[in-house]
Amino acid sequence: MSPAPIPRATATRWPERSSSMLELRPNCECCDRDLPPASPDARICTFECTFCADCTDEILGGICPNCGGNLVARPIRPAGALLRHPPSSQRVLKTNGCPSEAR
Repeated sequence: MSPAPIPRATATRWPERSSSMLELRPNCECCDRDLPPASPDARICTFECTFCADCTDEILGGICPNCGGNLVARPIRPAGALLRHPPSSQRVLKTNGCPSEAR
């Protein structure tokens, strides 16, 4: 007797709200540039510190100034999933912008 098949998720079905879901923060912590959920210019680290591509490449050298981890492209949440799982509206901004030692 073969095991029962494992059901696969479909592209139109999203998980319930989870604390492990990305917040999709709305701005760059360095320059405060808006980074909407579908922005291809958003970069995050494993702690979800969020920066724009320009600050990541030109100022930070691809390294998060908060934790020292690498910054990678933030995944884009499908538009249909945003209705049930909206992005964060809380802006995070470093008090003095990016650290001068990173510049």
